[in-house]
Parts: sequence; C-alpha cells; structure tokens
Amino acid sequence: MGTSVPARDASGTGEAGSSGRPAQADGSGRAAEAGRNGGSVEADSSTTTTTATGGSGRSQDATGNDGTGRTGRRGASVPPRPGHSPALSTGIPRAAARIGAFAVCQAAVIAGFGLLITGPAREFWPMTAEDAAVEALEDARTATLDTASTIASALGDTSTVVGLTLLACLALVLVPGLPRWREAVFLAVGVSLQSVIFVLITASVDRTRPDVERMDDSPPTSSYTSGHTGAATALYAGLAVLVLSRVRAPWRKPLAALLLLLPLLVGLARLYRGMHHPTDVAGGLANGALSLFVVGRAVLPGHSWVGRPPADAMDIAVATAEERPAPAQKRLTVIVNSTVTDEATQEQLRLVLAQHGYRDTPFVATTAEDTGGGQTAEALRAGTELIAVCGGDGTVRAVADALAGTGVPLVLVPSGTGNLLARHLHLPLGPAEALAAGLTGEPRALDLGRIEGDGFPAVHFTAMAGAGLDATMLEETSDRAKSVLGWPAYVLAGAKGLRTPRMRLTVRLDGGPELRRTARMVLLANIGTVQAGAAPVPAAKPDDGLLDLAVFDPRGAGGWLRAAGVLLRAKRRGAGGADVTGTGDGGPVEFHTFRHAELTFARPQPREIDGDPVGPGLRLTAEVRPGALTVMLPARER
Repeated sequence: MGTSVPARDASGTGEAGSSGRPAQADGSGRAAEAGRNGGSVEADSSTTTTTATGGSGRSQDATGNDGTGRTGRRGASVPPRPGHSPALSTGIPRAAARIGAFAVCQAAVIAGFGLLITGPAREFWPMTAEDAAVEALEDARTATLDTASTIASALGDTSTVVGLTLLACLALVLVPGLPRWREAVFLAVGVSLQSVIFVLITASVDRTRPDVERMDDSPPTSSYTSGHTGAATALYAGLAVLVLSRVRAPWRKPLAALLLLLPLLVGLARLYRGMHHPTDVAGGLANGALSLFVVGRAVLPGHSWVGRPPADAMDIAVATAEERPAPAQKRLTVIVNSTVTDEATQEQLRLVLAQHGYRDTPFVATTAEDTGGGQTAEALRAGTELIAVCGGDGTVRAVADALAGTGVPLVLVPSGTGNLLARHLHLPLGPAEALAAGLTGEPRALDLGRIEGDGFPAVHFTAMAGAGLDATMLEETSDRAKSVLGWPAYVLAGAKGLRTPRMRLTVRLDGGPELRRTARMVLLANIGTVQAGAAPVPAAKPDDGLLDLAVFDPRGAGGWLRAAGVLLRAKRRGAGGADVTGTGDGGPVEFHTFRHAELTFARPQPREIDGDPVGPGLRLTAEVRPGALTVMLPARER
C-alpha cells in the first residue's frame, strides 16, 4: 500500500461506531429508499397479529388483513410497493397535517388578539396611546426620513418579497454543490404561510387605519396586521436562520443581525408613514416569526417532522431483512469522511445496511492525518470482505490505494464535491441510493493508475492526475468556496491560473522516443468525464487496460475555443488514440494512450492526484494497473 496523499476533505474526528438509533432525515430531504438500483425494499414489518408500526400505522387482524383490502402474510399476500419502507418513509403527509393544524391555531391566536385590542381592551393602555405615537411620528416627518421610510417600506412590498423569495429559492436548489431543497422549502412555505394567515386575520379583524395623513395608498384590507411587516419577517428572518445554521464564515453573525434588523425597519417605516398602529406591526412580526417556527420544525434538518423515521425504524429494517431470502453476507466495514457526511446521513446508511442484512456494521471515520488508507488496511487485517467508502474523491483514492490488488470489493457512496468516479460510472449520487445499489450489485474489475514523482511516494489514483493549470486551480480553491459554490468554485479559481506561463516538458510513452511539448496543463486519466458532463479526455475508460494522456496547449481565447471544439467532436464520436489533432505542432490539445509514461518538466510545476494537490515538482511517472480495483456496480452498468 502506498502512502496516502493528504486530502482536503479529511475528517478530524475519531471513530464512529454503529448504533441502532433511529435515523434523522438527511440535509437534502430525500428519503433513503433502498432498492432503486437493486433489490426492492419491503414495507410490511409485522410478523403476527400485532400492530405494524412506523408505516401506514394500520393494524392487521388475525387473518392478516390491514383494513385496506390487501391481505397480509397470513393470507394470499400482495407484495408491498417496491422501493417503499416505513423505516425510511418521508413523512410528508404527517408533516403537512401538522403544519396545517399549527397554522389554524396560529391564525386563531393572532386574530383573537386583534379582536381583543379592537374590542374590550381598546380603552386600556397601551392601546389608548397608539394614536398619539403615530401622530408624534407624523409631526417628526422630514424629507430625508420620508425617503428612508420609502426605501424601508419597499423592502416589505409584495413584489419585493415574492421576487427575493423566488431568487433565494432558485439559488438554494440550482447552485451546484448546495443543493438545499429543505432550506428552499422552508423559505418558500414560510413566506406563503404567513401570507395565508394574514388574509385570514384581516378577514376576521376589522380595524381602521390611523387617523393621520397616510403617505401610501390605503389597500382594501384591515389595518391589523401589518402585511408588509409579516412578509418581511418571514423572508429576512428566514434568511437569517439559514445563514446562522448553514454558513460557517466569520461574517455570518453580522449578516444575520442585519437581516433580522430589516423587518423592524419595515415595521417602523409603516408606522412613520401612517399606515398602521404599533400593535398592527407587533401582530405582523408575530405572524411572520410563528410561520417560520412552524415550517422550520416541519422541514429543516436535525429536528424536522418530515423524513423522521418511526422510533422502531431499525427494528423494521431488521425485520425486512429477515423476511428476505438470506443472501451470502460478507464482513463489511464502512469508511466514512465525517466532514462531508453528516450524522443524519450516516444513520440512514445504517438503516439501508440493516435492510440488506448488515446489522452492527462498523463505521470507521477518517482523520486529517489518515484520509482512509490506514483505516482500510486495518479493516483488511481484521478480515473485512467488503468495504464501503463514504466521502469525496480524496477519500475514495485513499481507500482504493489500500485495496489495490487485494480483490476485496468496494462500494462507492459519494458524498464530496466532485465524486468523479461515481459520476463516470453513472452511480446514484444520493448516499443511501448509492449504498443500496452497491450492496445489490455485482463485482467489476477496474483499472487503477499508479503514479509517483519527486516529493511524494508511489500512490494509486482512480480518476485523474495532472500538472499545470488543473493543479493550480485546485490549489487556489478554498474549502469555503467549495462548500458554498460546489464544483463551479474550481472554474473561478482556474480563471486566475490562465495568467501563469505555459510549461515546457518532455514526454516518453511506453519506452518510445521523447516528445517535447509546451502546455498549459497535462492530464493523466483513467476516466474521461468530470462534472457537468465535461469530457477533457473523452476516450479514457477505467476498464480498457490503458491510461490516457491529454496535453492542452491553447493559445489565446481562440485556442481555447478550438480546444473545446476538439473535445466536443471527440466526445461525440467516442474516439481517441494518438494525436487526435495531428502531430501536436500548434494544436490546442492532443491525446495519447499508454501503459507507462514519464513526464519531465523544465521548471517545477504544481501537481495533483484525484483532486488533491501534492506540491510542485519536476517529474511524474505513471503506469496502469489493469483490473487492480474491484467495484460493486448495478448489473445494468456491466
């Protein structure tokens, strides 16, 4: 086993043991329904005449009938829906019902308060002082304050709130590397819920607006509550919640404080402009805040109603596994990078394992010092017959390095930013779905690249290694940028690297003559595709017994366009081989295949292996190891 290359996504935690705790929902909001690419997950978990828990909640009588017309295990059985399991249920109907129930209570409480202040309490302080407060603000009006109040009030306009909510939700779900479906639902439903409750309240409480000169047109709604304030609270306080819970940058608290200040400014502007009483603004603040609280409890990760499995989820999963024909079980160890795989996702993986008969499977965490190779070697010494790796490209590379030539199969559970090997193999990118696909898949032998150079020992790579622009791009991309933007962060960093001078190098392939080249970057590839469907080395395949070399030397914007054209044509026809563009003299990109390659640079160049920078150097030597890694793939991928 070669020495592991330090990975940027390394974990600093210790070992995470397995447990039978019920799983929480993962950050993406998807139910971990095993069986999408493999065996079906059965839903019924009862074994006698007792009540089946966790799924539909229906009980079965002695004949096995669950009250729906379907006959249970004791009668003529009807198979449950494929891919459905009460242990991994989404719980969306239950959460929607709770949101509705709490919303009715919220509307009743706020409307009741409005009826109180317009009825029995209208003669008591502080209601008796409200008109005087609004009149004092009218007397304090100036041109400057008028302009400021116009801007602040506009922050709560319907068009502003709807537009900003839509933009924020689109960013949450479309920006690669996020995507935050639960957070988008939280924001959209929170803003929508306060609007619905606002309409119900204004229909129930008839309150006239303050008897002062109003600076805006009076809408045909009650003064109670302030719709501007409620909408601003739901939007800006919702964004503040997401910033505080999802951002780790030092500026998150000042930004959250600014966002929380905006609803207060909107409310003050509405008072200043004579549109509402103070209690109207207080009602709007309460409506927006309570709407966020209710929806947040329903959908946000960590404490949500949606996706929360029943208390006996692990028992259900185990019972499901016992009902199946017992497969030949192997001793399995899960190597997990905790920095990119949260605890909720790990709990769902345990449920998937239990459904497939793997109970009490050890979860071993990587560390900053050991990114997966040492943990894998220790598991092999303990007799492990199957390894599942849950992490990014660096973690996969370290585990594959330790597994090279052992014949022990690997299950890929992608959790990082790139996940290049999983993408190339068309595996599911959801961790639970990928694990289920691997556990029900078939072993397939893939090639590995073995690479060494000055400054680092020989290691294996699964996807690509290289020098020049791509390595500079990886070095310049911060962990913070990757967590916020995902893979587009690499593109932004790569734009800076275009200013670096091109390199001079010599290439010797399979003992042949030296080729002298200039280049912006060189790639040694075991696979051809990367993120977003791009194919910088279109012909590279992980099972052809060869590695591919791509030399990129575009000159100017026109050269990059020509290089893109070469890549697109090569991808369409699925061709490769030597010198796609001719002899390489003046061509923007050329390709070669090889079994052994030696690259020597005139000056030290930045280098990377499977996305991890390994420092600058003058040399790279690579060779293919055909069939050195065994990966569990769905039968359709063979």
